[in-house]
Amino acid sequence: MAEGAASTSVTSLHPNTSEPSVPIGEEHFCKLILYIEISNSRVRIWDVIILIPNFLFLLFLALRFNRARLKLRATSSPIFLTLYGLVIVNIVISVIRCIVSMTVNASAVVGGYVDKGLWITVRFFILAMELSVVIFGLACGHLDSQSSIRYVLLATSLISLAFTITQGVLEIVSPDEIFHVNSKDYYLFGHGGMLFWFVSSVVFTMVYLTILVLPWTRLRDRLALPTKRSFYIYIFFLVVLYLTQSIGSGLLNYSIGEGLCIVDVTTCVYFTLLTPLVYHTFLSEFFGISQPSIMFSYKAQVDDNMEDDTVSLPHQQSFSSLKTDSDYIYQNNSVYDSTQFDNGATPVNPLYAASLQSPDSITGYSIDSAQSLEVGAAGQGYQQHYTVQQQ
Repeated sequence: MAEGAASTSVTSLHPNTSEPSVPIGEEHFCKLILYIEISNSRVRIWDVIILIPNFLFLLFLALRFNRARLKLRATSSPIFLTLYGLVIVNIVISVIRCIVSMTVNASAVVGGYVDKGLWITVRFFILAMELSVVIFGLACGHLDSQSSIRYVLLATSLISLAFTITQGVLEIVSPDEIFHVNSKDYYLFGHGGMLFWFVSSVVFTMVYLTILVLPWTRLRDRLALPTKRSFYIYIFFLVVLYLTQSIGSGLLNYSIGEGLCIVDVTTCVYFTLLTPLVYHTFLSEFFGISQPSIMFSYKAQVDDNMEDDTVSLPHQQSFSSLKTDSDYIYQNNSVYDSTQFDNGATPVNPLYAASLQSPDSITGYSIDSAQSLEVGAAGQGYQQHYTVQQQ
């Protein structure tokens, strides 16, 4: 009982002052929510707050998995498969971290190391995805090959690994006293300490802010910058997130309790909303709309000086409900097929022209619609379904 009373006196407020006896008192709501358990069940409210949105998003991905799989098989671009894989890995790792953290005793030595290791692992994967998406967006589709994507993933993984190793070493060797729970005598995960968190947040803020203002600088004429608004909304989200996190960690570094509330909000947003935002910004249009305008797709080049004496047949859509890459390109840009015919060329029977195409690239030709192919009199030849532009 004496030990319990002594422990209580350490964490309580002094009767004649409003200041806590520790820099950030354990009774402070923004610190209490990080470690308080539900009915002494080892299930912390903080883990539940992060688990619920991640689990709902994982359920959403599971329900749409078959559709996504068919869409990915119908495209030859590996970048969509890469992004989808990053999203899946991140959401699964996040859910696993929450579940495991609910089953271990974080106040024990081993349980505390396991909990911190899981946090660092999740941070590694999310940061790698965050950086990879930014590079893919800046490349504007020029990295749409397996080798280039592999190099990008390797580079972002090395950067994320260096970041998380530094964070992990600081977390174990020099844990931040602000995150010490006196009543249970253990440290919460402190993201490497407030100084490291502040410096890294400022660096990320400056990097993303530079990317955000590039279209308004003279470099826009020298660099091939992304044109889609959604990419800059994503960058703006990261700027606001890291800027707010810089303010919160800076305040907390000077033992100002309100800073802890700020970093709690930014942490929750980062670990629950960033992965769904990546999916919504870069993949939802590809998976959900039949004729999307995809950021990472190549665009067909249109010749400015197209000859007047040549004509082109329009690109045929696929029989399948799944659009191929060429369907996206031609539908979005209204560009004709590269096959050209001269004025003097012999007219081609539409039935013969249709037979030269693959079954998956023909629309409108079937047994039931055969009557739509009209054949004129023998002396007049076949009725032609294309027009010739006269000079």
